[in-house]
Amino acid sequence: MPIYKMSGKKDGLQQYRVRVNYVDSTGKARQIDRVAYGNAEAKDLERKLTLEYKEKPSSDRLALDDLFILYMEQLKYNVRATSYGRTNDAITKYVLPSLGNIKLCKLTPRLIEDWKLIISKTNLGLSAKRNIYAHFRAMLNYAIKMDYLAKSPLQNVGTFKDVEYSLTEDKIKFYTSEEFKRYIEVVKAEADNSGVYIYYVFFVIAFLTGMRKGEINALKWSDIEGTTLNVKRSLTQALKNGDVETPPKNKSSYRSLTMPEPLVNIIEEHRNRLKFLKVYNKNAYICGGDKAIRNSVLANRNKRYAKEVSLHEIPIHGFRHSHASLLANAGINIQEVARRLGHSKIEITWNTYSHLN
Repeated sequence: MPIYKMSGKKDGLQQYRVRVNYVDSTGKARQIDRVAYGNAEAKDLERKLTLEYKEKPSSDRLALDDLFILYMEQLKYNVRATSYGRTNDAITKYVLPSLGNIKLCKLTPRLIEDWKLIISKTNLGLSAKRNIYAHFRAMLNYAIKMDYLAKSPLQNVGTFKDVEYSLTEDKIKFYTSEEFKRYIEVVKAEADNSGVYIYYVFFVIAFLTGMRKGEINALKWSDIEGTTLNVKRSLTQALKNGDVETPPKNKSSYRSLTMPEPLVNIIEEHRNRLKFLKVYNKNAYICGGDKAIRNSVLANRNKRYAKEVSLHEIPIHGFRHSHASLLANAGINIQEVARRLGHSKIEITWNTYSHLN
């Protein structure tokens, strides 16, 4: 068997090397090696590698379920854990239940249209449906790349259209400056009453910098240099092995932001408060200390704060949109808005926020 026990261990599981010999399309003998931990994982990996490289799957015998196994195995080594999780959820929840047992050669545009109709009847928003479609398309593009398919059956179908949904369903939700002032007043009052300021600091940072939730959660005191805030990492929650610090979303997301004076004062007050309590640590998270604020707690508090001041609720990501609106209304040029938000392309900023100014 091409499974070899190695000397290493991880989380108490034995390390194995999985080796598969195969012949490529040119007739040349090749070999692929991967590492797995635990006997069960090693055997599963061997099966996946054999299916992908040795048995040369074709569209007439490869079902979408099989393609998913192959696709996710290679994706594991090429994307961040958050991206892997989103792809896994989108396909297992919304694609495979309807199409999983269909052979690739039988995956026709008619079946795709029927599948789209099923998804259309869910309560998902337009952007969520389009994201599911994008994950599905990427998987089929992988099948084309690996010569399992000649062309994608999605090609002549297209993604979900605006006209199928309410125009307000996917409208960007944000707070104006006046709305945020009402919102943050109740957050500040609760902080003053309880002595817990991490939520107050979080929402002020979100509104005044436009940082992503994971970027704020990952902020450490060592990332502050005078009036400059350096975005160096992101923090992912809800993983099997706990929180994981990762690089920011893309290269452009590494950025330095000049903080406005109100934010400088709030952060400095927060620092002095922690020093007075003798719990300040420059390597601790600004919003949370040793452990970042839980996303579920943020969502619950956000909902409660909005309700207390009779405001429409916006998602946590809506504070990022709020910052973009703030910049647009202040006449900041689109290039600077894109830089502050850490967008990889200015087109992303323009397509999302051009209607705000």
